[in-house]
Amino acid sequence: MKKLLLLSIAFVFLLTSCGSKTKGELVGVQGKKWYPEKPYGMELIPRGAFIMGKSEEDVGKVLNAPTKTVTVRSFYMDDTEITNSEYRQFVEWVKDSIVRTKLAILADELGMGPEDEGIGEYAFKDADTTNMSTYDKYMLDNYSGMGETGYEGRSLNRDQDLVWDISEYPDEYYTEIMDSIYIPEEESYNGQRTVDVTKLKYSYSWMDIEAAARSRDARRKDFIKHEELEIYPDTTVWIRDFQYSYNEPMHNDYFWHDAYSDYPVVGVSWQQAQAFCNWRTKFKNDDQKSRGRQFVNGFRLPTEAEWEYAARGGIESGTYPWGGPYVISDTGCFMANFKPQRGDYAADAALYTVEAKSYEPNDYNLYNMAGNVSEWTNSSYDANSYDYVSTMNPNGGDYGNKRKVIRGGSWKDVAYFLQVSTRDYEYRDSARSYIGFRTVQDYMGEEDSTQ
Repeated sequence: MKKLLLLSIAFVFLLTSCGSKTKGELVGVQGKKWYPEKPYGMELIPRGAFIMGKSEEDVGKVLNAPTKTVTVRSFYMDDTEITNSEYRQFVEWVKDSIVRTKLAILADELGMGPEDEGIGEYAFKDADTTNMSTYDKYMLDNYSGMGETGYEGRSLNRDQDLVWDISEYPDEYYTEIMDSIYIPEEESYNGQRTVDVTKLKYSYSWMDIEAAARSRDARRKDFIKHEELEIYPDTTVWIRDFQYSYNEPMHNDYFWHDAYSDYPVVGVSWQQAQAFCNWRTKFKNDDQKSRGRQFVNGFRLPTEAEWEYAARGGIESGTYPWGGPYVISDTGCFMANFKPQRGDYAADAALYTVEAKSYEPNDYNLYNMAGNVSEWTNSSYDANSYDYVSTMNPNGGDYGNKRKVIRGGSWKDVAYFLQVSTRDYEYRDSARSYIGFRTVQDYMGEEDSTQ
């Protein structure tokens, strides 16, 4: 019996030794290799150091940007401002999700599933448990019913196309749901009944890592923030930003009409820009998950330092993205969209905004880093922040400070605000006809061209 036991142990040891790929060496955990891809529509901004702040004359005498040598890490940045077309994709996704959620909840309340016609075809994917995995079944049994609505975490059926033509609604339940997302009939006019944009709300969660890292006692859940906000751009900014000025055509058409698809989105607050970044990350990672690929890191707004570094395009001490100090080229053309010559808006060939890929890009291949629309950054505005921020990846990211830095100047600004070192700010819940944004993503390596 003793010999049999020793023989069994030796046999197990032999199998273990033969099956080991490490040969007893410390080789680390073996997992998938990381093959990142260049984000669509972005340019790589290589790491480096630069003199941040006003090395040229401070015409405004604001004294809020003393020069400081700082270093930033590599990152990707959108080559243009986020356009109306790109932001509409976000709005359409939210609208689609809200409708599908309403349809799925009603189908669940009616006890209808995929085998039923009409609204049952839009039931939650887990409504049919016959082919559900053990893990999904466990999650459904143990975590459904948690949250404000009781339906959080359940998968929507996005395989079934939504029907928007009134004459083709599949049943009365579908009609009831679709009717609920449009404005009341008494508020419609000219025979048009549009979606109630106040119902287009995006919900997400994020973690205040900086606060968590500096806390010793609080638990992780104390730093998780939950956000829910309306995400449709405020088109009334074209009217409210200017008194005694006829801008109704921009209010009526600028965001939704195809004529303006490639123009930068405006009327978006800092909070809405943050929501867009969260959605863009989710949208990409949902696709990564479906392909069995590793998640990408998050899209976000650039820090003030990143924005200025990218805007300079590698040109040391340049006044503008093209170097400067002039805003007119050697051929007599304006280099950006702004308000030249004491208010002749049209002198630069544009009255309002221009298409996102207008004028010449800077040396990092980024368009309109000066003019067109000012751009939100992730940094909070403090006139003294240059005195205390780090020299490595500086960022005055105070969540409690509602003033957020905007950079680059816009179509309505004079040339001073187009300078790469000029700082300005707006409140995070404000939306303007001259403020847009672009996103960045941290660099984690280049794509393997051999794959």
